[in-house]
Amino acid sequence: MIAPPIPRAVVLLSGGLDSTTTLAIARAEGFEPYALSFRYGQRHSVELDSARLVASALGAKEHVIADIDLRQFGGSALTSDLPVPKQRSADAMAEGIPITYVPARNTVFLSFALAWAEVLEACDVFIGVNALDYSGYPDCRPEYIAAFETMANLATKAGVEGRQRLKIHAPLIALTKAGIIRRGTELGVDYAWTSSCYDPAPDGAPCGACDSCLLRAKGFAEAGLADPLLSRFGLADA
Repeated sequence: MIAPPIPRAVVLLSGGLDSTTTLAIARAEGFEPYALSFRYGQRHSVELDSARLVASALGAKEHVIADIDLRQFGGSALTSDLPVPKQRSADAMAEGIPITYVPARNTVFLSFALAWAEVLEACDVFIGVNALDYSGYPDCRPEYIAAFETMANLATKAGVEGRQRLKIHAPLIALTKAGIIRRGTELGVDYAWTSSCYDPAPDGAPCGACDSCLLRAKGFAEAGLADPLLSRFGLADA
């Protein structure tokens, strides 16, 4: 008896904690993962180094790093020379949309994922967005994911011809950061591979003060676990 083919999935992979956990989940759910990262004009390449390590360690069938340049538009501390906010309180992070929001980034990324999924004849795309412990980004909300999925199924030749019914998976969307870390730990993820910092040092060491670092630290603390990334850089006691 011939075994059915393993279903393919495109997994958006930034090299951060959330997308790494998402890749591990896709693999655990029986998908053959194709990892997609972006060199989009971001402040640093540290996350892409992490993405390469993660894709290899978690067994991605293929890892593509696509080149686009959102720095041409700017509008974000991650794609311009605007300063990255540091040491903000939880209340401050919960209020409004921060300057680290990159205009339309997830829409751009998901559009690339949609294109690759059509070529791969894959019906599944995974994205590590989260609507609880996050910085208020509009393109991390459940209603956004649902709307993009509806649009995606109107947008491709494969969809129009009835050969593809695309599903956007957002397995972390209702989890806290601590819940994400626990889930990834259960799946054997080594978070020392990952990079979450918006403004890391040249060697990749996290700043420990940007919103992403603070949310990551909060997640590990609430999960009752030590962050192995800090140990990697000798910052465990920081």
